[in-house]
Amino acid sequence: MNMNHTNEPKEFEEKVIQISRVSKKTKGGNKVGFSVLMVVGDKKGKVGVGLGKATDVLGAIKKGIKKAKKRMITVPLDGTTVPFSIEVKKGAGRVLLKPAPKGSGVIAGGPVRAVVEAAGIRDVSSKILGSENQASSVYATFEALTQIQKIVELKGIKLKSIAEVEAEEAAKLKELQEKAKAVTGAPVKKAPVKKAPAKKKTEEKK
Repeated sequence: MNMNHTNEPKEFEEKVIQISRVSKKTKGGNKVGFSVLMVVGDKKGKVGVGLGKATDVLGAIKKGIKKAKKRMITVPLDGTTVPFSIEVKKGAGRVLLKPAPKGSGVIAGGPVRAVVEAAGIRDVSSKILGSENQASSVYATFEALTQIQKIVELKGIKLKSIAEVEAEEAAKLKELQEKAKAVTGAPVKKAPVKKAPAKKKTEEKK
């Protein structure tokens, strides 16, 4: 046994979306197999979707991962979100993706969340408008990200990197802190204390 073996971090995150049992009629009888829909991404802008088919689940997963890696796209991000809203219909699936402010998180259903998180999108708002089928939603989301990539490249849209957004936020935070410090550090003027009027002496001491 090799004790020096270490678990190296994977380059891509792999997610199983749907496992389906399929059967095919042949001369020898029914042939049973499995189809597995996989989402693979590096959480840095790259994501792919693949459907693997095999006689066993493990084999189908491996094929799905291989296909997903071949079909990978690079998603253009505007900081931590998508650059603009987009609505895409793919087969029975129909998905709407909208940009969200930094810190909003991923507001999405399971299948949409799996794709956008694998792509490294941290903030996005989405809505499934078509079929609730997981596979349909995954394909529609992947198509939406593909369309974003094509539009950005075609129009030459300039986007901010995550580093640029974080630098801007750090500068704003520093400015606010300096303003707050200036306000709290300013000398506080004390209100003048009014003296109570002296009581008149009714009798004078002799």
